[in-house]
Amino acid sequence: MSDLKIYMDKDIDTELIKTKKIAIIGFGSQGYGQGLNLVDSGCDVVFGLREGGASWQKAKDYGLKVLSVKDAVKYADVVQILIPDEVQSQVYKEQIEPNLRRGQYLMFSHGFNIHYGYIKAPEGVSVIMVAPKAPGHTVRSEYVRGAGVPSLIAINSDENKDSKEVALSYASAIGSGRTGIIETTFKEETETDLFGEQAVLCGGCDFLIKKAFETLVEAGYSPYMAYFEVCHELKLIVDLIYQGGIEDMHYSVSNNAEYGDYTRGPRIIDDNVKSNMKNILREIQNGEYAKEFMDDMQNGGKKFHTLREKSQHHTIEKVGSQIRSLFAWNNDSKLIDKSKN
Repeated sequence: MSDLKIYMDKDIDTELIKTKKIAIIGFGSQGYGQGLNLVDSGCDVVFGLREGGASWQKAKDYGLKVLSVKDAVKYADVVQILIPDEVQSQVYKEQIEPNLRRGQYLMFSHGFNIHYGYIKAPEGVSVIMVAPKAPGHTVRSEYVRGAGVPSLIAINSDENKDSKEVALSYASAIGSGRTGIIETTFKEETETDLFGEQAVLCGGCDFLIKKAFETLVEAGYSPYMAYFEVCHELKLIVDLIYQGGIEDMHYSVSNNAEYGDYTRGPRIIDDNVKSNMKNILREIQNGEYAKEFMDDMQNGGKKFHTLREKSQHHTIEKVGSQIRSLFAWNNDSKLIDKSKN
């Protein structure tokens, strides 16, 4: 295993990004989190948005400088694209690419469109990545409390000969220099990110919870008890792993729970699961997943919206909503207010 270099604020020219004009394209979760952090760090920031759209008004309500996408691109030195993966290539082709000029930096927080070739930058434009390893609302909340979330940086093309320094300085300005910044590649970030989401963080976790919930309810147990056991308590376990690894989690739980982990875990997550994971990784590596996703989304997202509706109507969502509305532990300090961020 090679040595891991972690960059902190002390290793970075934190003032460099303040000499650049930054355009944040989008005001979703990441646009909100990264953009407000940059402003609070003293950077020159504009937001490129669809005029008259909901995000335009949300950004205005924060007192932020808002321009059309094309005018924001013309204004900026650094263009950070933070709109959804499935619309980036179209917006890029129609509103960003025609307004790019030599010497600019085209930035992403996910390598998807560059890695799979949906976006190709012109000559003379550096292509870089700063990818916070947390949702944008957490990027913001951690910064506000004086901390930060780790970020990855990557350089796809270094036309300006200082792309790494700019990426590090940007990452510092959103708070990541407080916790740590790691250098990777567009390929590695894209493929590991997609695999992590599909196999564990979203797909794996989502369906493991739902199948466990269904198993208990179908066996006659209360859906409320099932929710607490297989969904609510998951956060408590993940917090232990997050802070001290799997070993700390084992130290904290009972001997009974630890024994059940070692003896029953492999019966749930067996070699067939690993084989399935390898197939999923292969589809990510060869571009099959990217094509499936983009084809569906660019044709109205019929499959996507059907699956979303099915998930939203699962019994666990109704039960969870009832439980969360009744308990004080979930009602304070919520990170997301959909009307504002």
